[in-house]
Amino acid sequence: MSEIYMPRLSDTMEEGVISTWVKKVGDKVASGDVLVEIETDKAVMEYEAYEDGFLVKQSVSEGETVQIGAVIGVIGDSPDAVPDDSGAPAAEEEAQEEAPAQEKAAAEEPAAPAQEEAPAPAAASSDGGERPRTSPLARRLAKEYGLDINGIKGSGPRGRIVRADIEAAAKEGTGSAPAAQAQASAAQSAPAAAPASQAPSFDDGRDSEEVPIGNIRKVIARRLTESKQQVPHFYLRRTIDAEALKAFRGQINAQLASTGAKISFNDLIVKASATALKLHPAVNSSWVDGKLLKHGRINVGVAVAVDTGLVVPVLHDTDKATLSEISGRTRDLAGKARDGKLKPQEMSGGTFSVSNLGMFGVDSFSAVINPPEAAILAVGAMRQEAVVVDGEVAVRNRISLELSVDHRAVDGAVGAAFLKDLAEILEEPMRIIL
Repeated sequence: MSEIYMPRLSDTMEEGVISTWVKKVGDKVASGDVLVEIETDKAVMEYEAYEDGFLVKQSVSEGETVQIGAVIGVIGDSPDAVPDDSGAPAAEEEAQEEAPAQEKAAAEEPAAPAQEEAPAPAAASSDGGERPRTSPLARRLAKEYGLDINGIKGSGPRGRIVRADIEAAAKEGTGSAPAAQAQASAAQSAPAAAPASQAPSFDDGRDSEEVPIGNIRKVIARRLTESKQQVPHFYLRRTIDAEALKAFRGQINAQLASTGAKISFNDLIVKASATALKLHPAVNSSWVDGKLLKHGRINVGVAVAVDTGLVVPVLHDTDKATLSEISGRTRDLAGKARDGKLKPQEMSGGTFSVSNLGMFGVDSFSAVINPPEAAILAVGAMRQEAVVVDGEVAVRNRISLELSVDHRAVDGAVGAAFLKDLAEILEEPMRIIL
């Protein structure tokens, strides 16, 4: 038997969520086969087997969160192998097995974190005995459904209560909270409560329901909050004449028609940004732990909206790439981002970012800096405007640009000079490829 442990898939990862079990119990496994997809703090990543055998146990269900090093499954020599229960428990239960005395004490007097995470009836059984073994997800679901977890029979290893048990209990109406608790709950709400299985997570008068938050969304929320709170943003705005850029794109795509490649306006803006960064290396920098770092490589990140939030895959050495290479790499990384297949190295090492909401018809916006980068460019939609050209009113295609800058790393004049040259490059687009 060989235990499978929750791996550390990124430098900042502390726990992981089992997104999908690719292999089912009884499936044959070869070294290099993808066993499971794990949601880390950065992306959903594939975890491969390191040896041949058969998957004989899934110790953690899909959707459950466990700490790094916890046992998530077992590989055996045959599909009929019966794994020892010692490999099944999650990290908390493993720690109890290593210290029986602590387990007994914990059963008599549950630790504070367990009391906070589980509903009150689940902290200990009604007769004062040992509280049931449960997964964190099961405890949360039991609380949401208003169920007494002591009245639910577990189907997991060593009788552990898992998500499927909670959902089954909710459908069958078993495991309901004790009468006293139900009466108290009813007394606190004016209208009669809906059945537990249909009740929202909490009653705030707005018919709200708590939405499960994945690791990626949690990290996005934390990093952007830190950015707005700790990074002194200042903003520079400029509107460019996009007539020449539009014509230039048309010419390039006509020449590339036989290859199947197609250049977008965003590809041109990304390449132009890399060109401008070469002219203004001070913008290609980071403020990290009180130190100013100027980067020798130009790696432009491209913001991509996905179901779990916003991710920024990075085009390394953007200044050295051709427009065709930038287009192909951007499409490839955007596809991986939407499928949750980005690797950590494809999201790290950025020195500047571009966020384009023009395809949504947004005229202009202010983007939040992606730390530790010093700047991010926000790109609005191309739109026709009446402007004065050579003393006469004319209708021209124009694009609004807004540069968000970290004032610790970049001074206002430096940022303004960068945006000026970037605008001129886009208005004279032959400079993008020279």
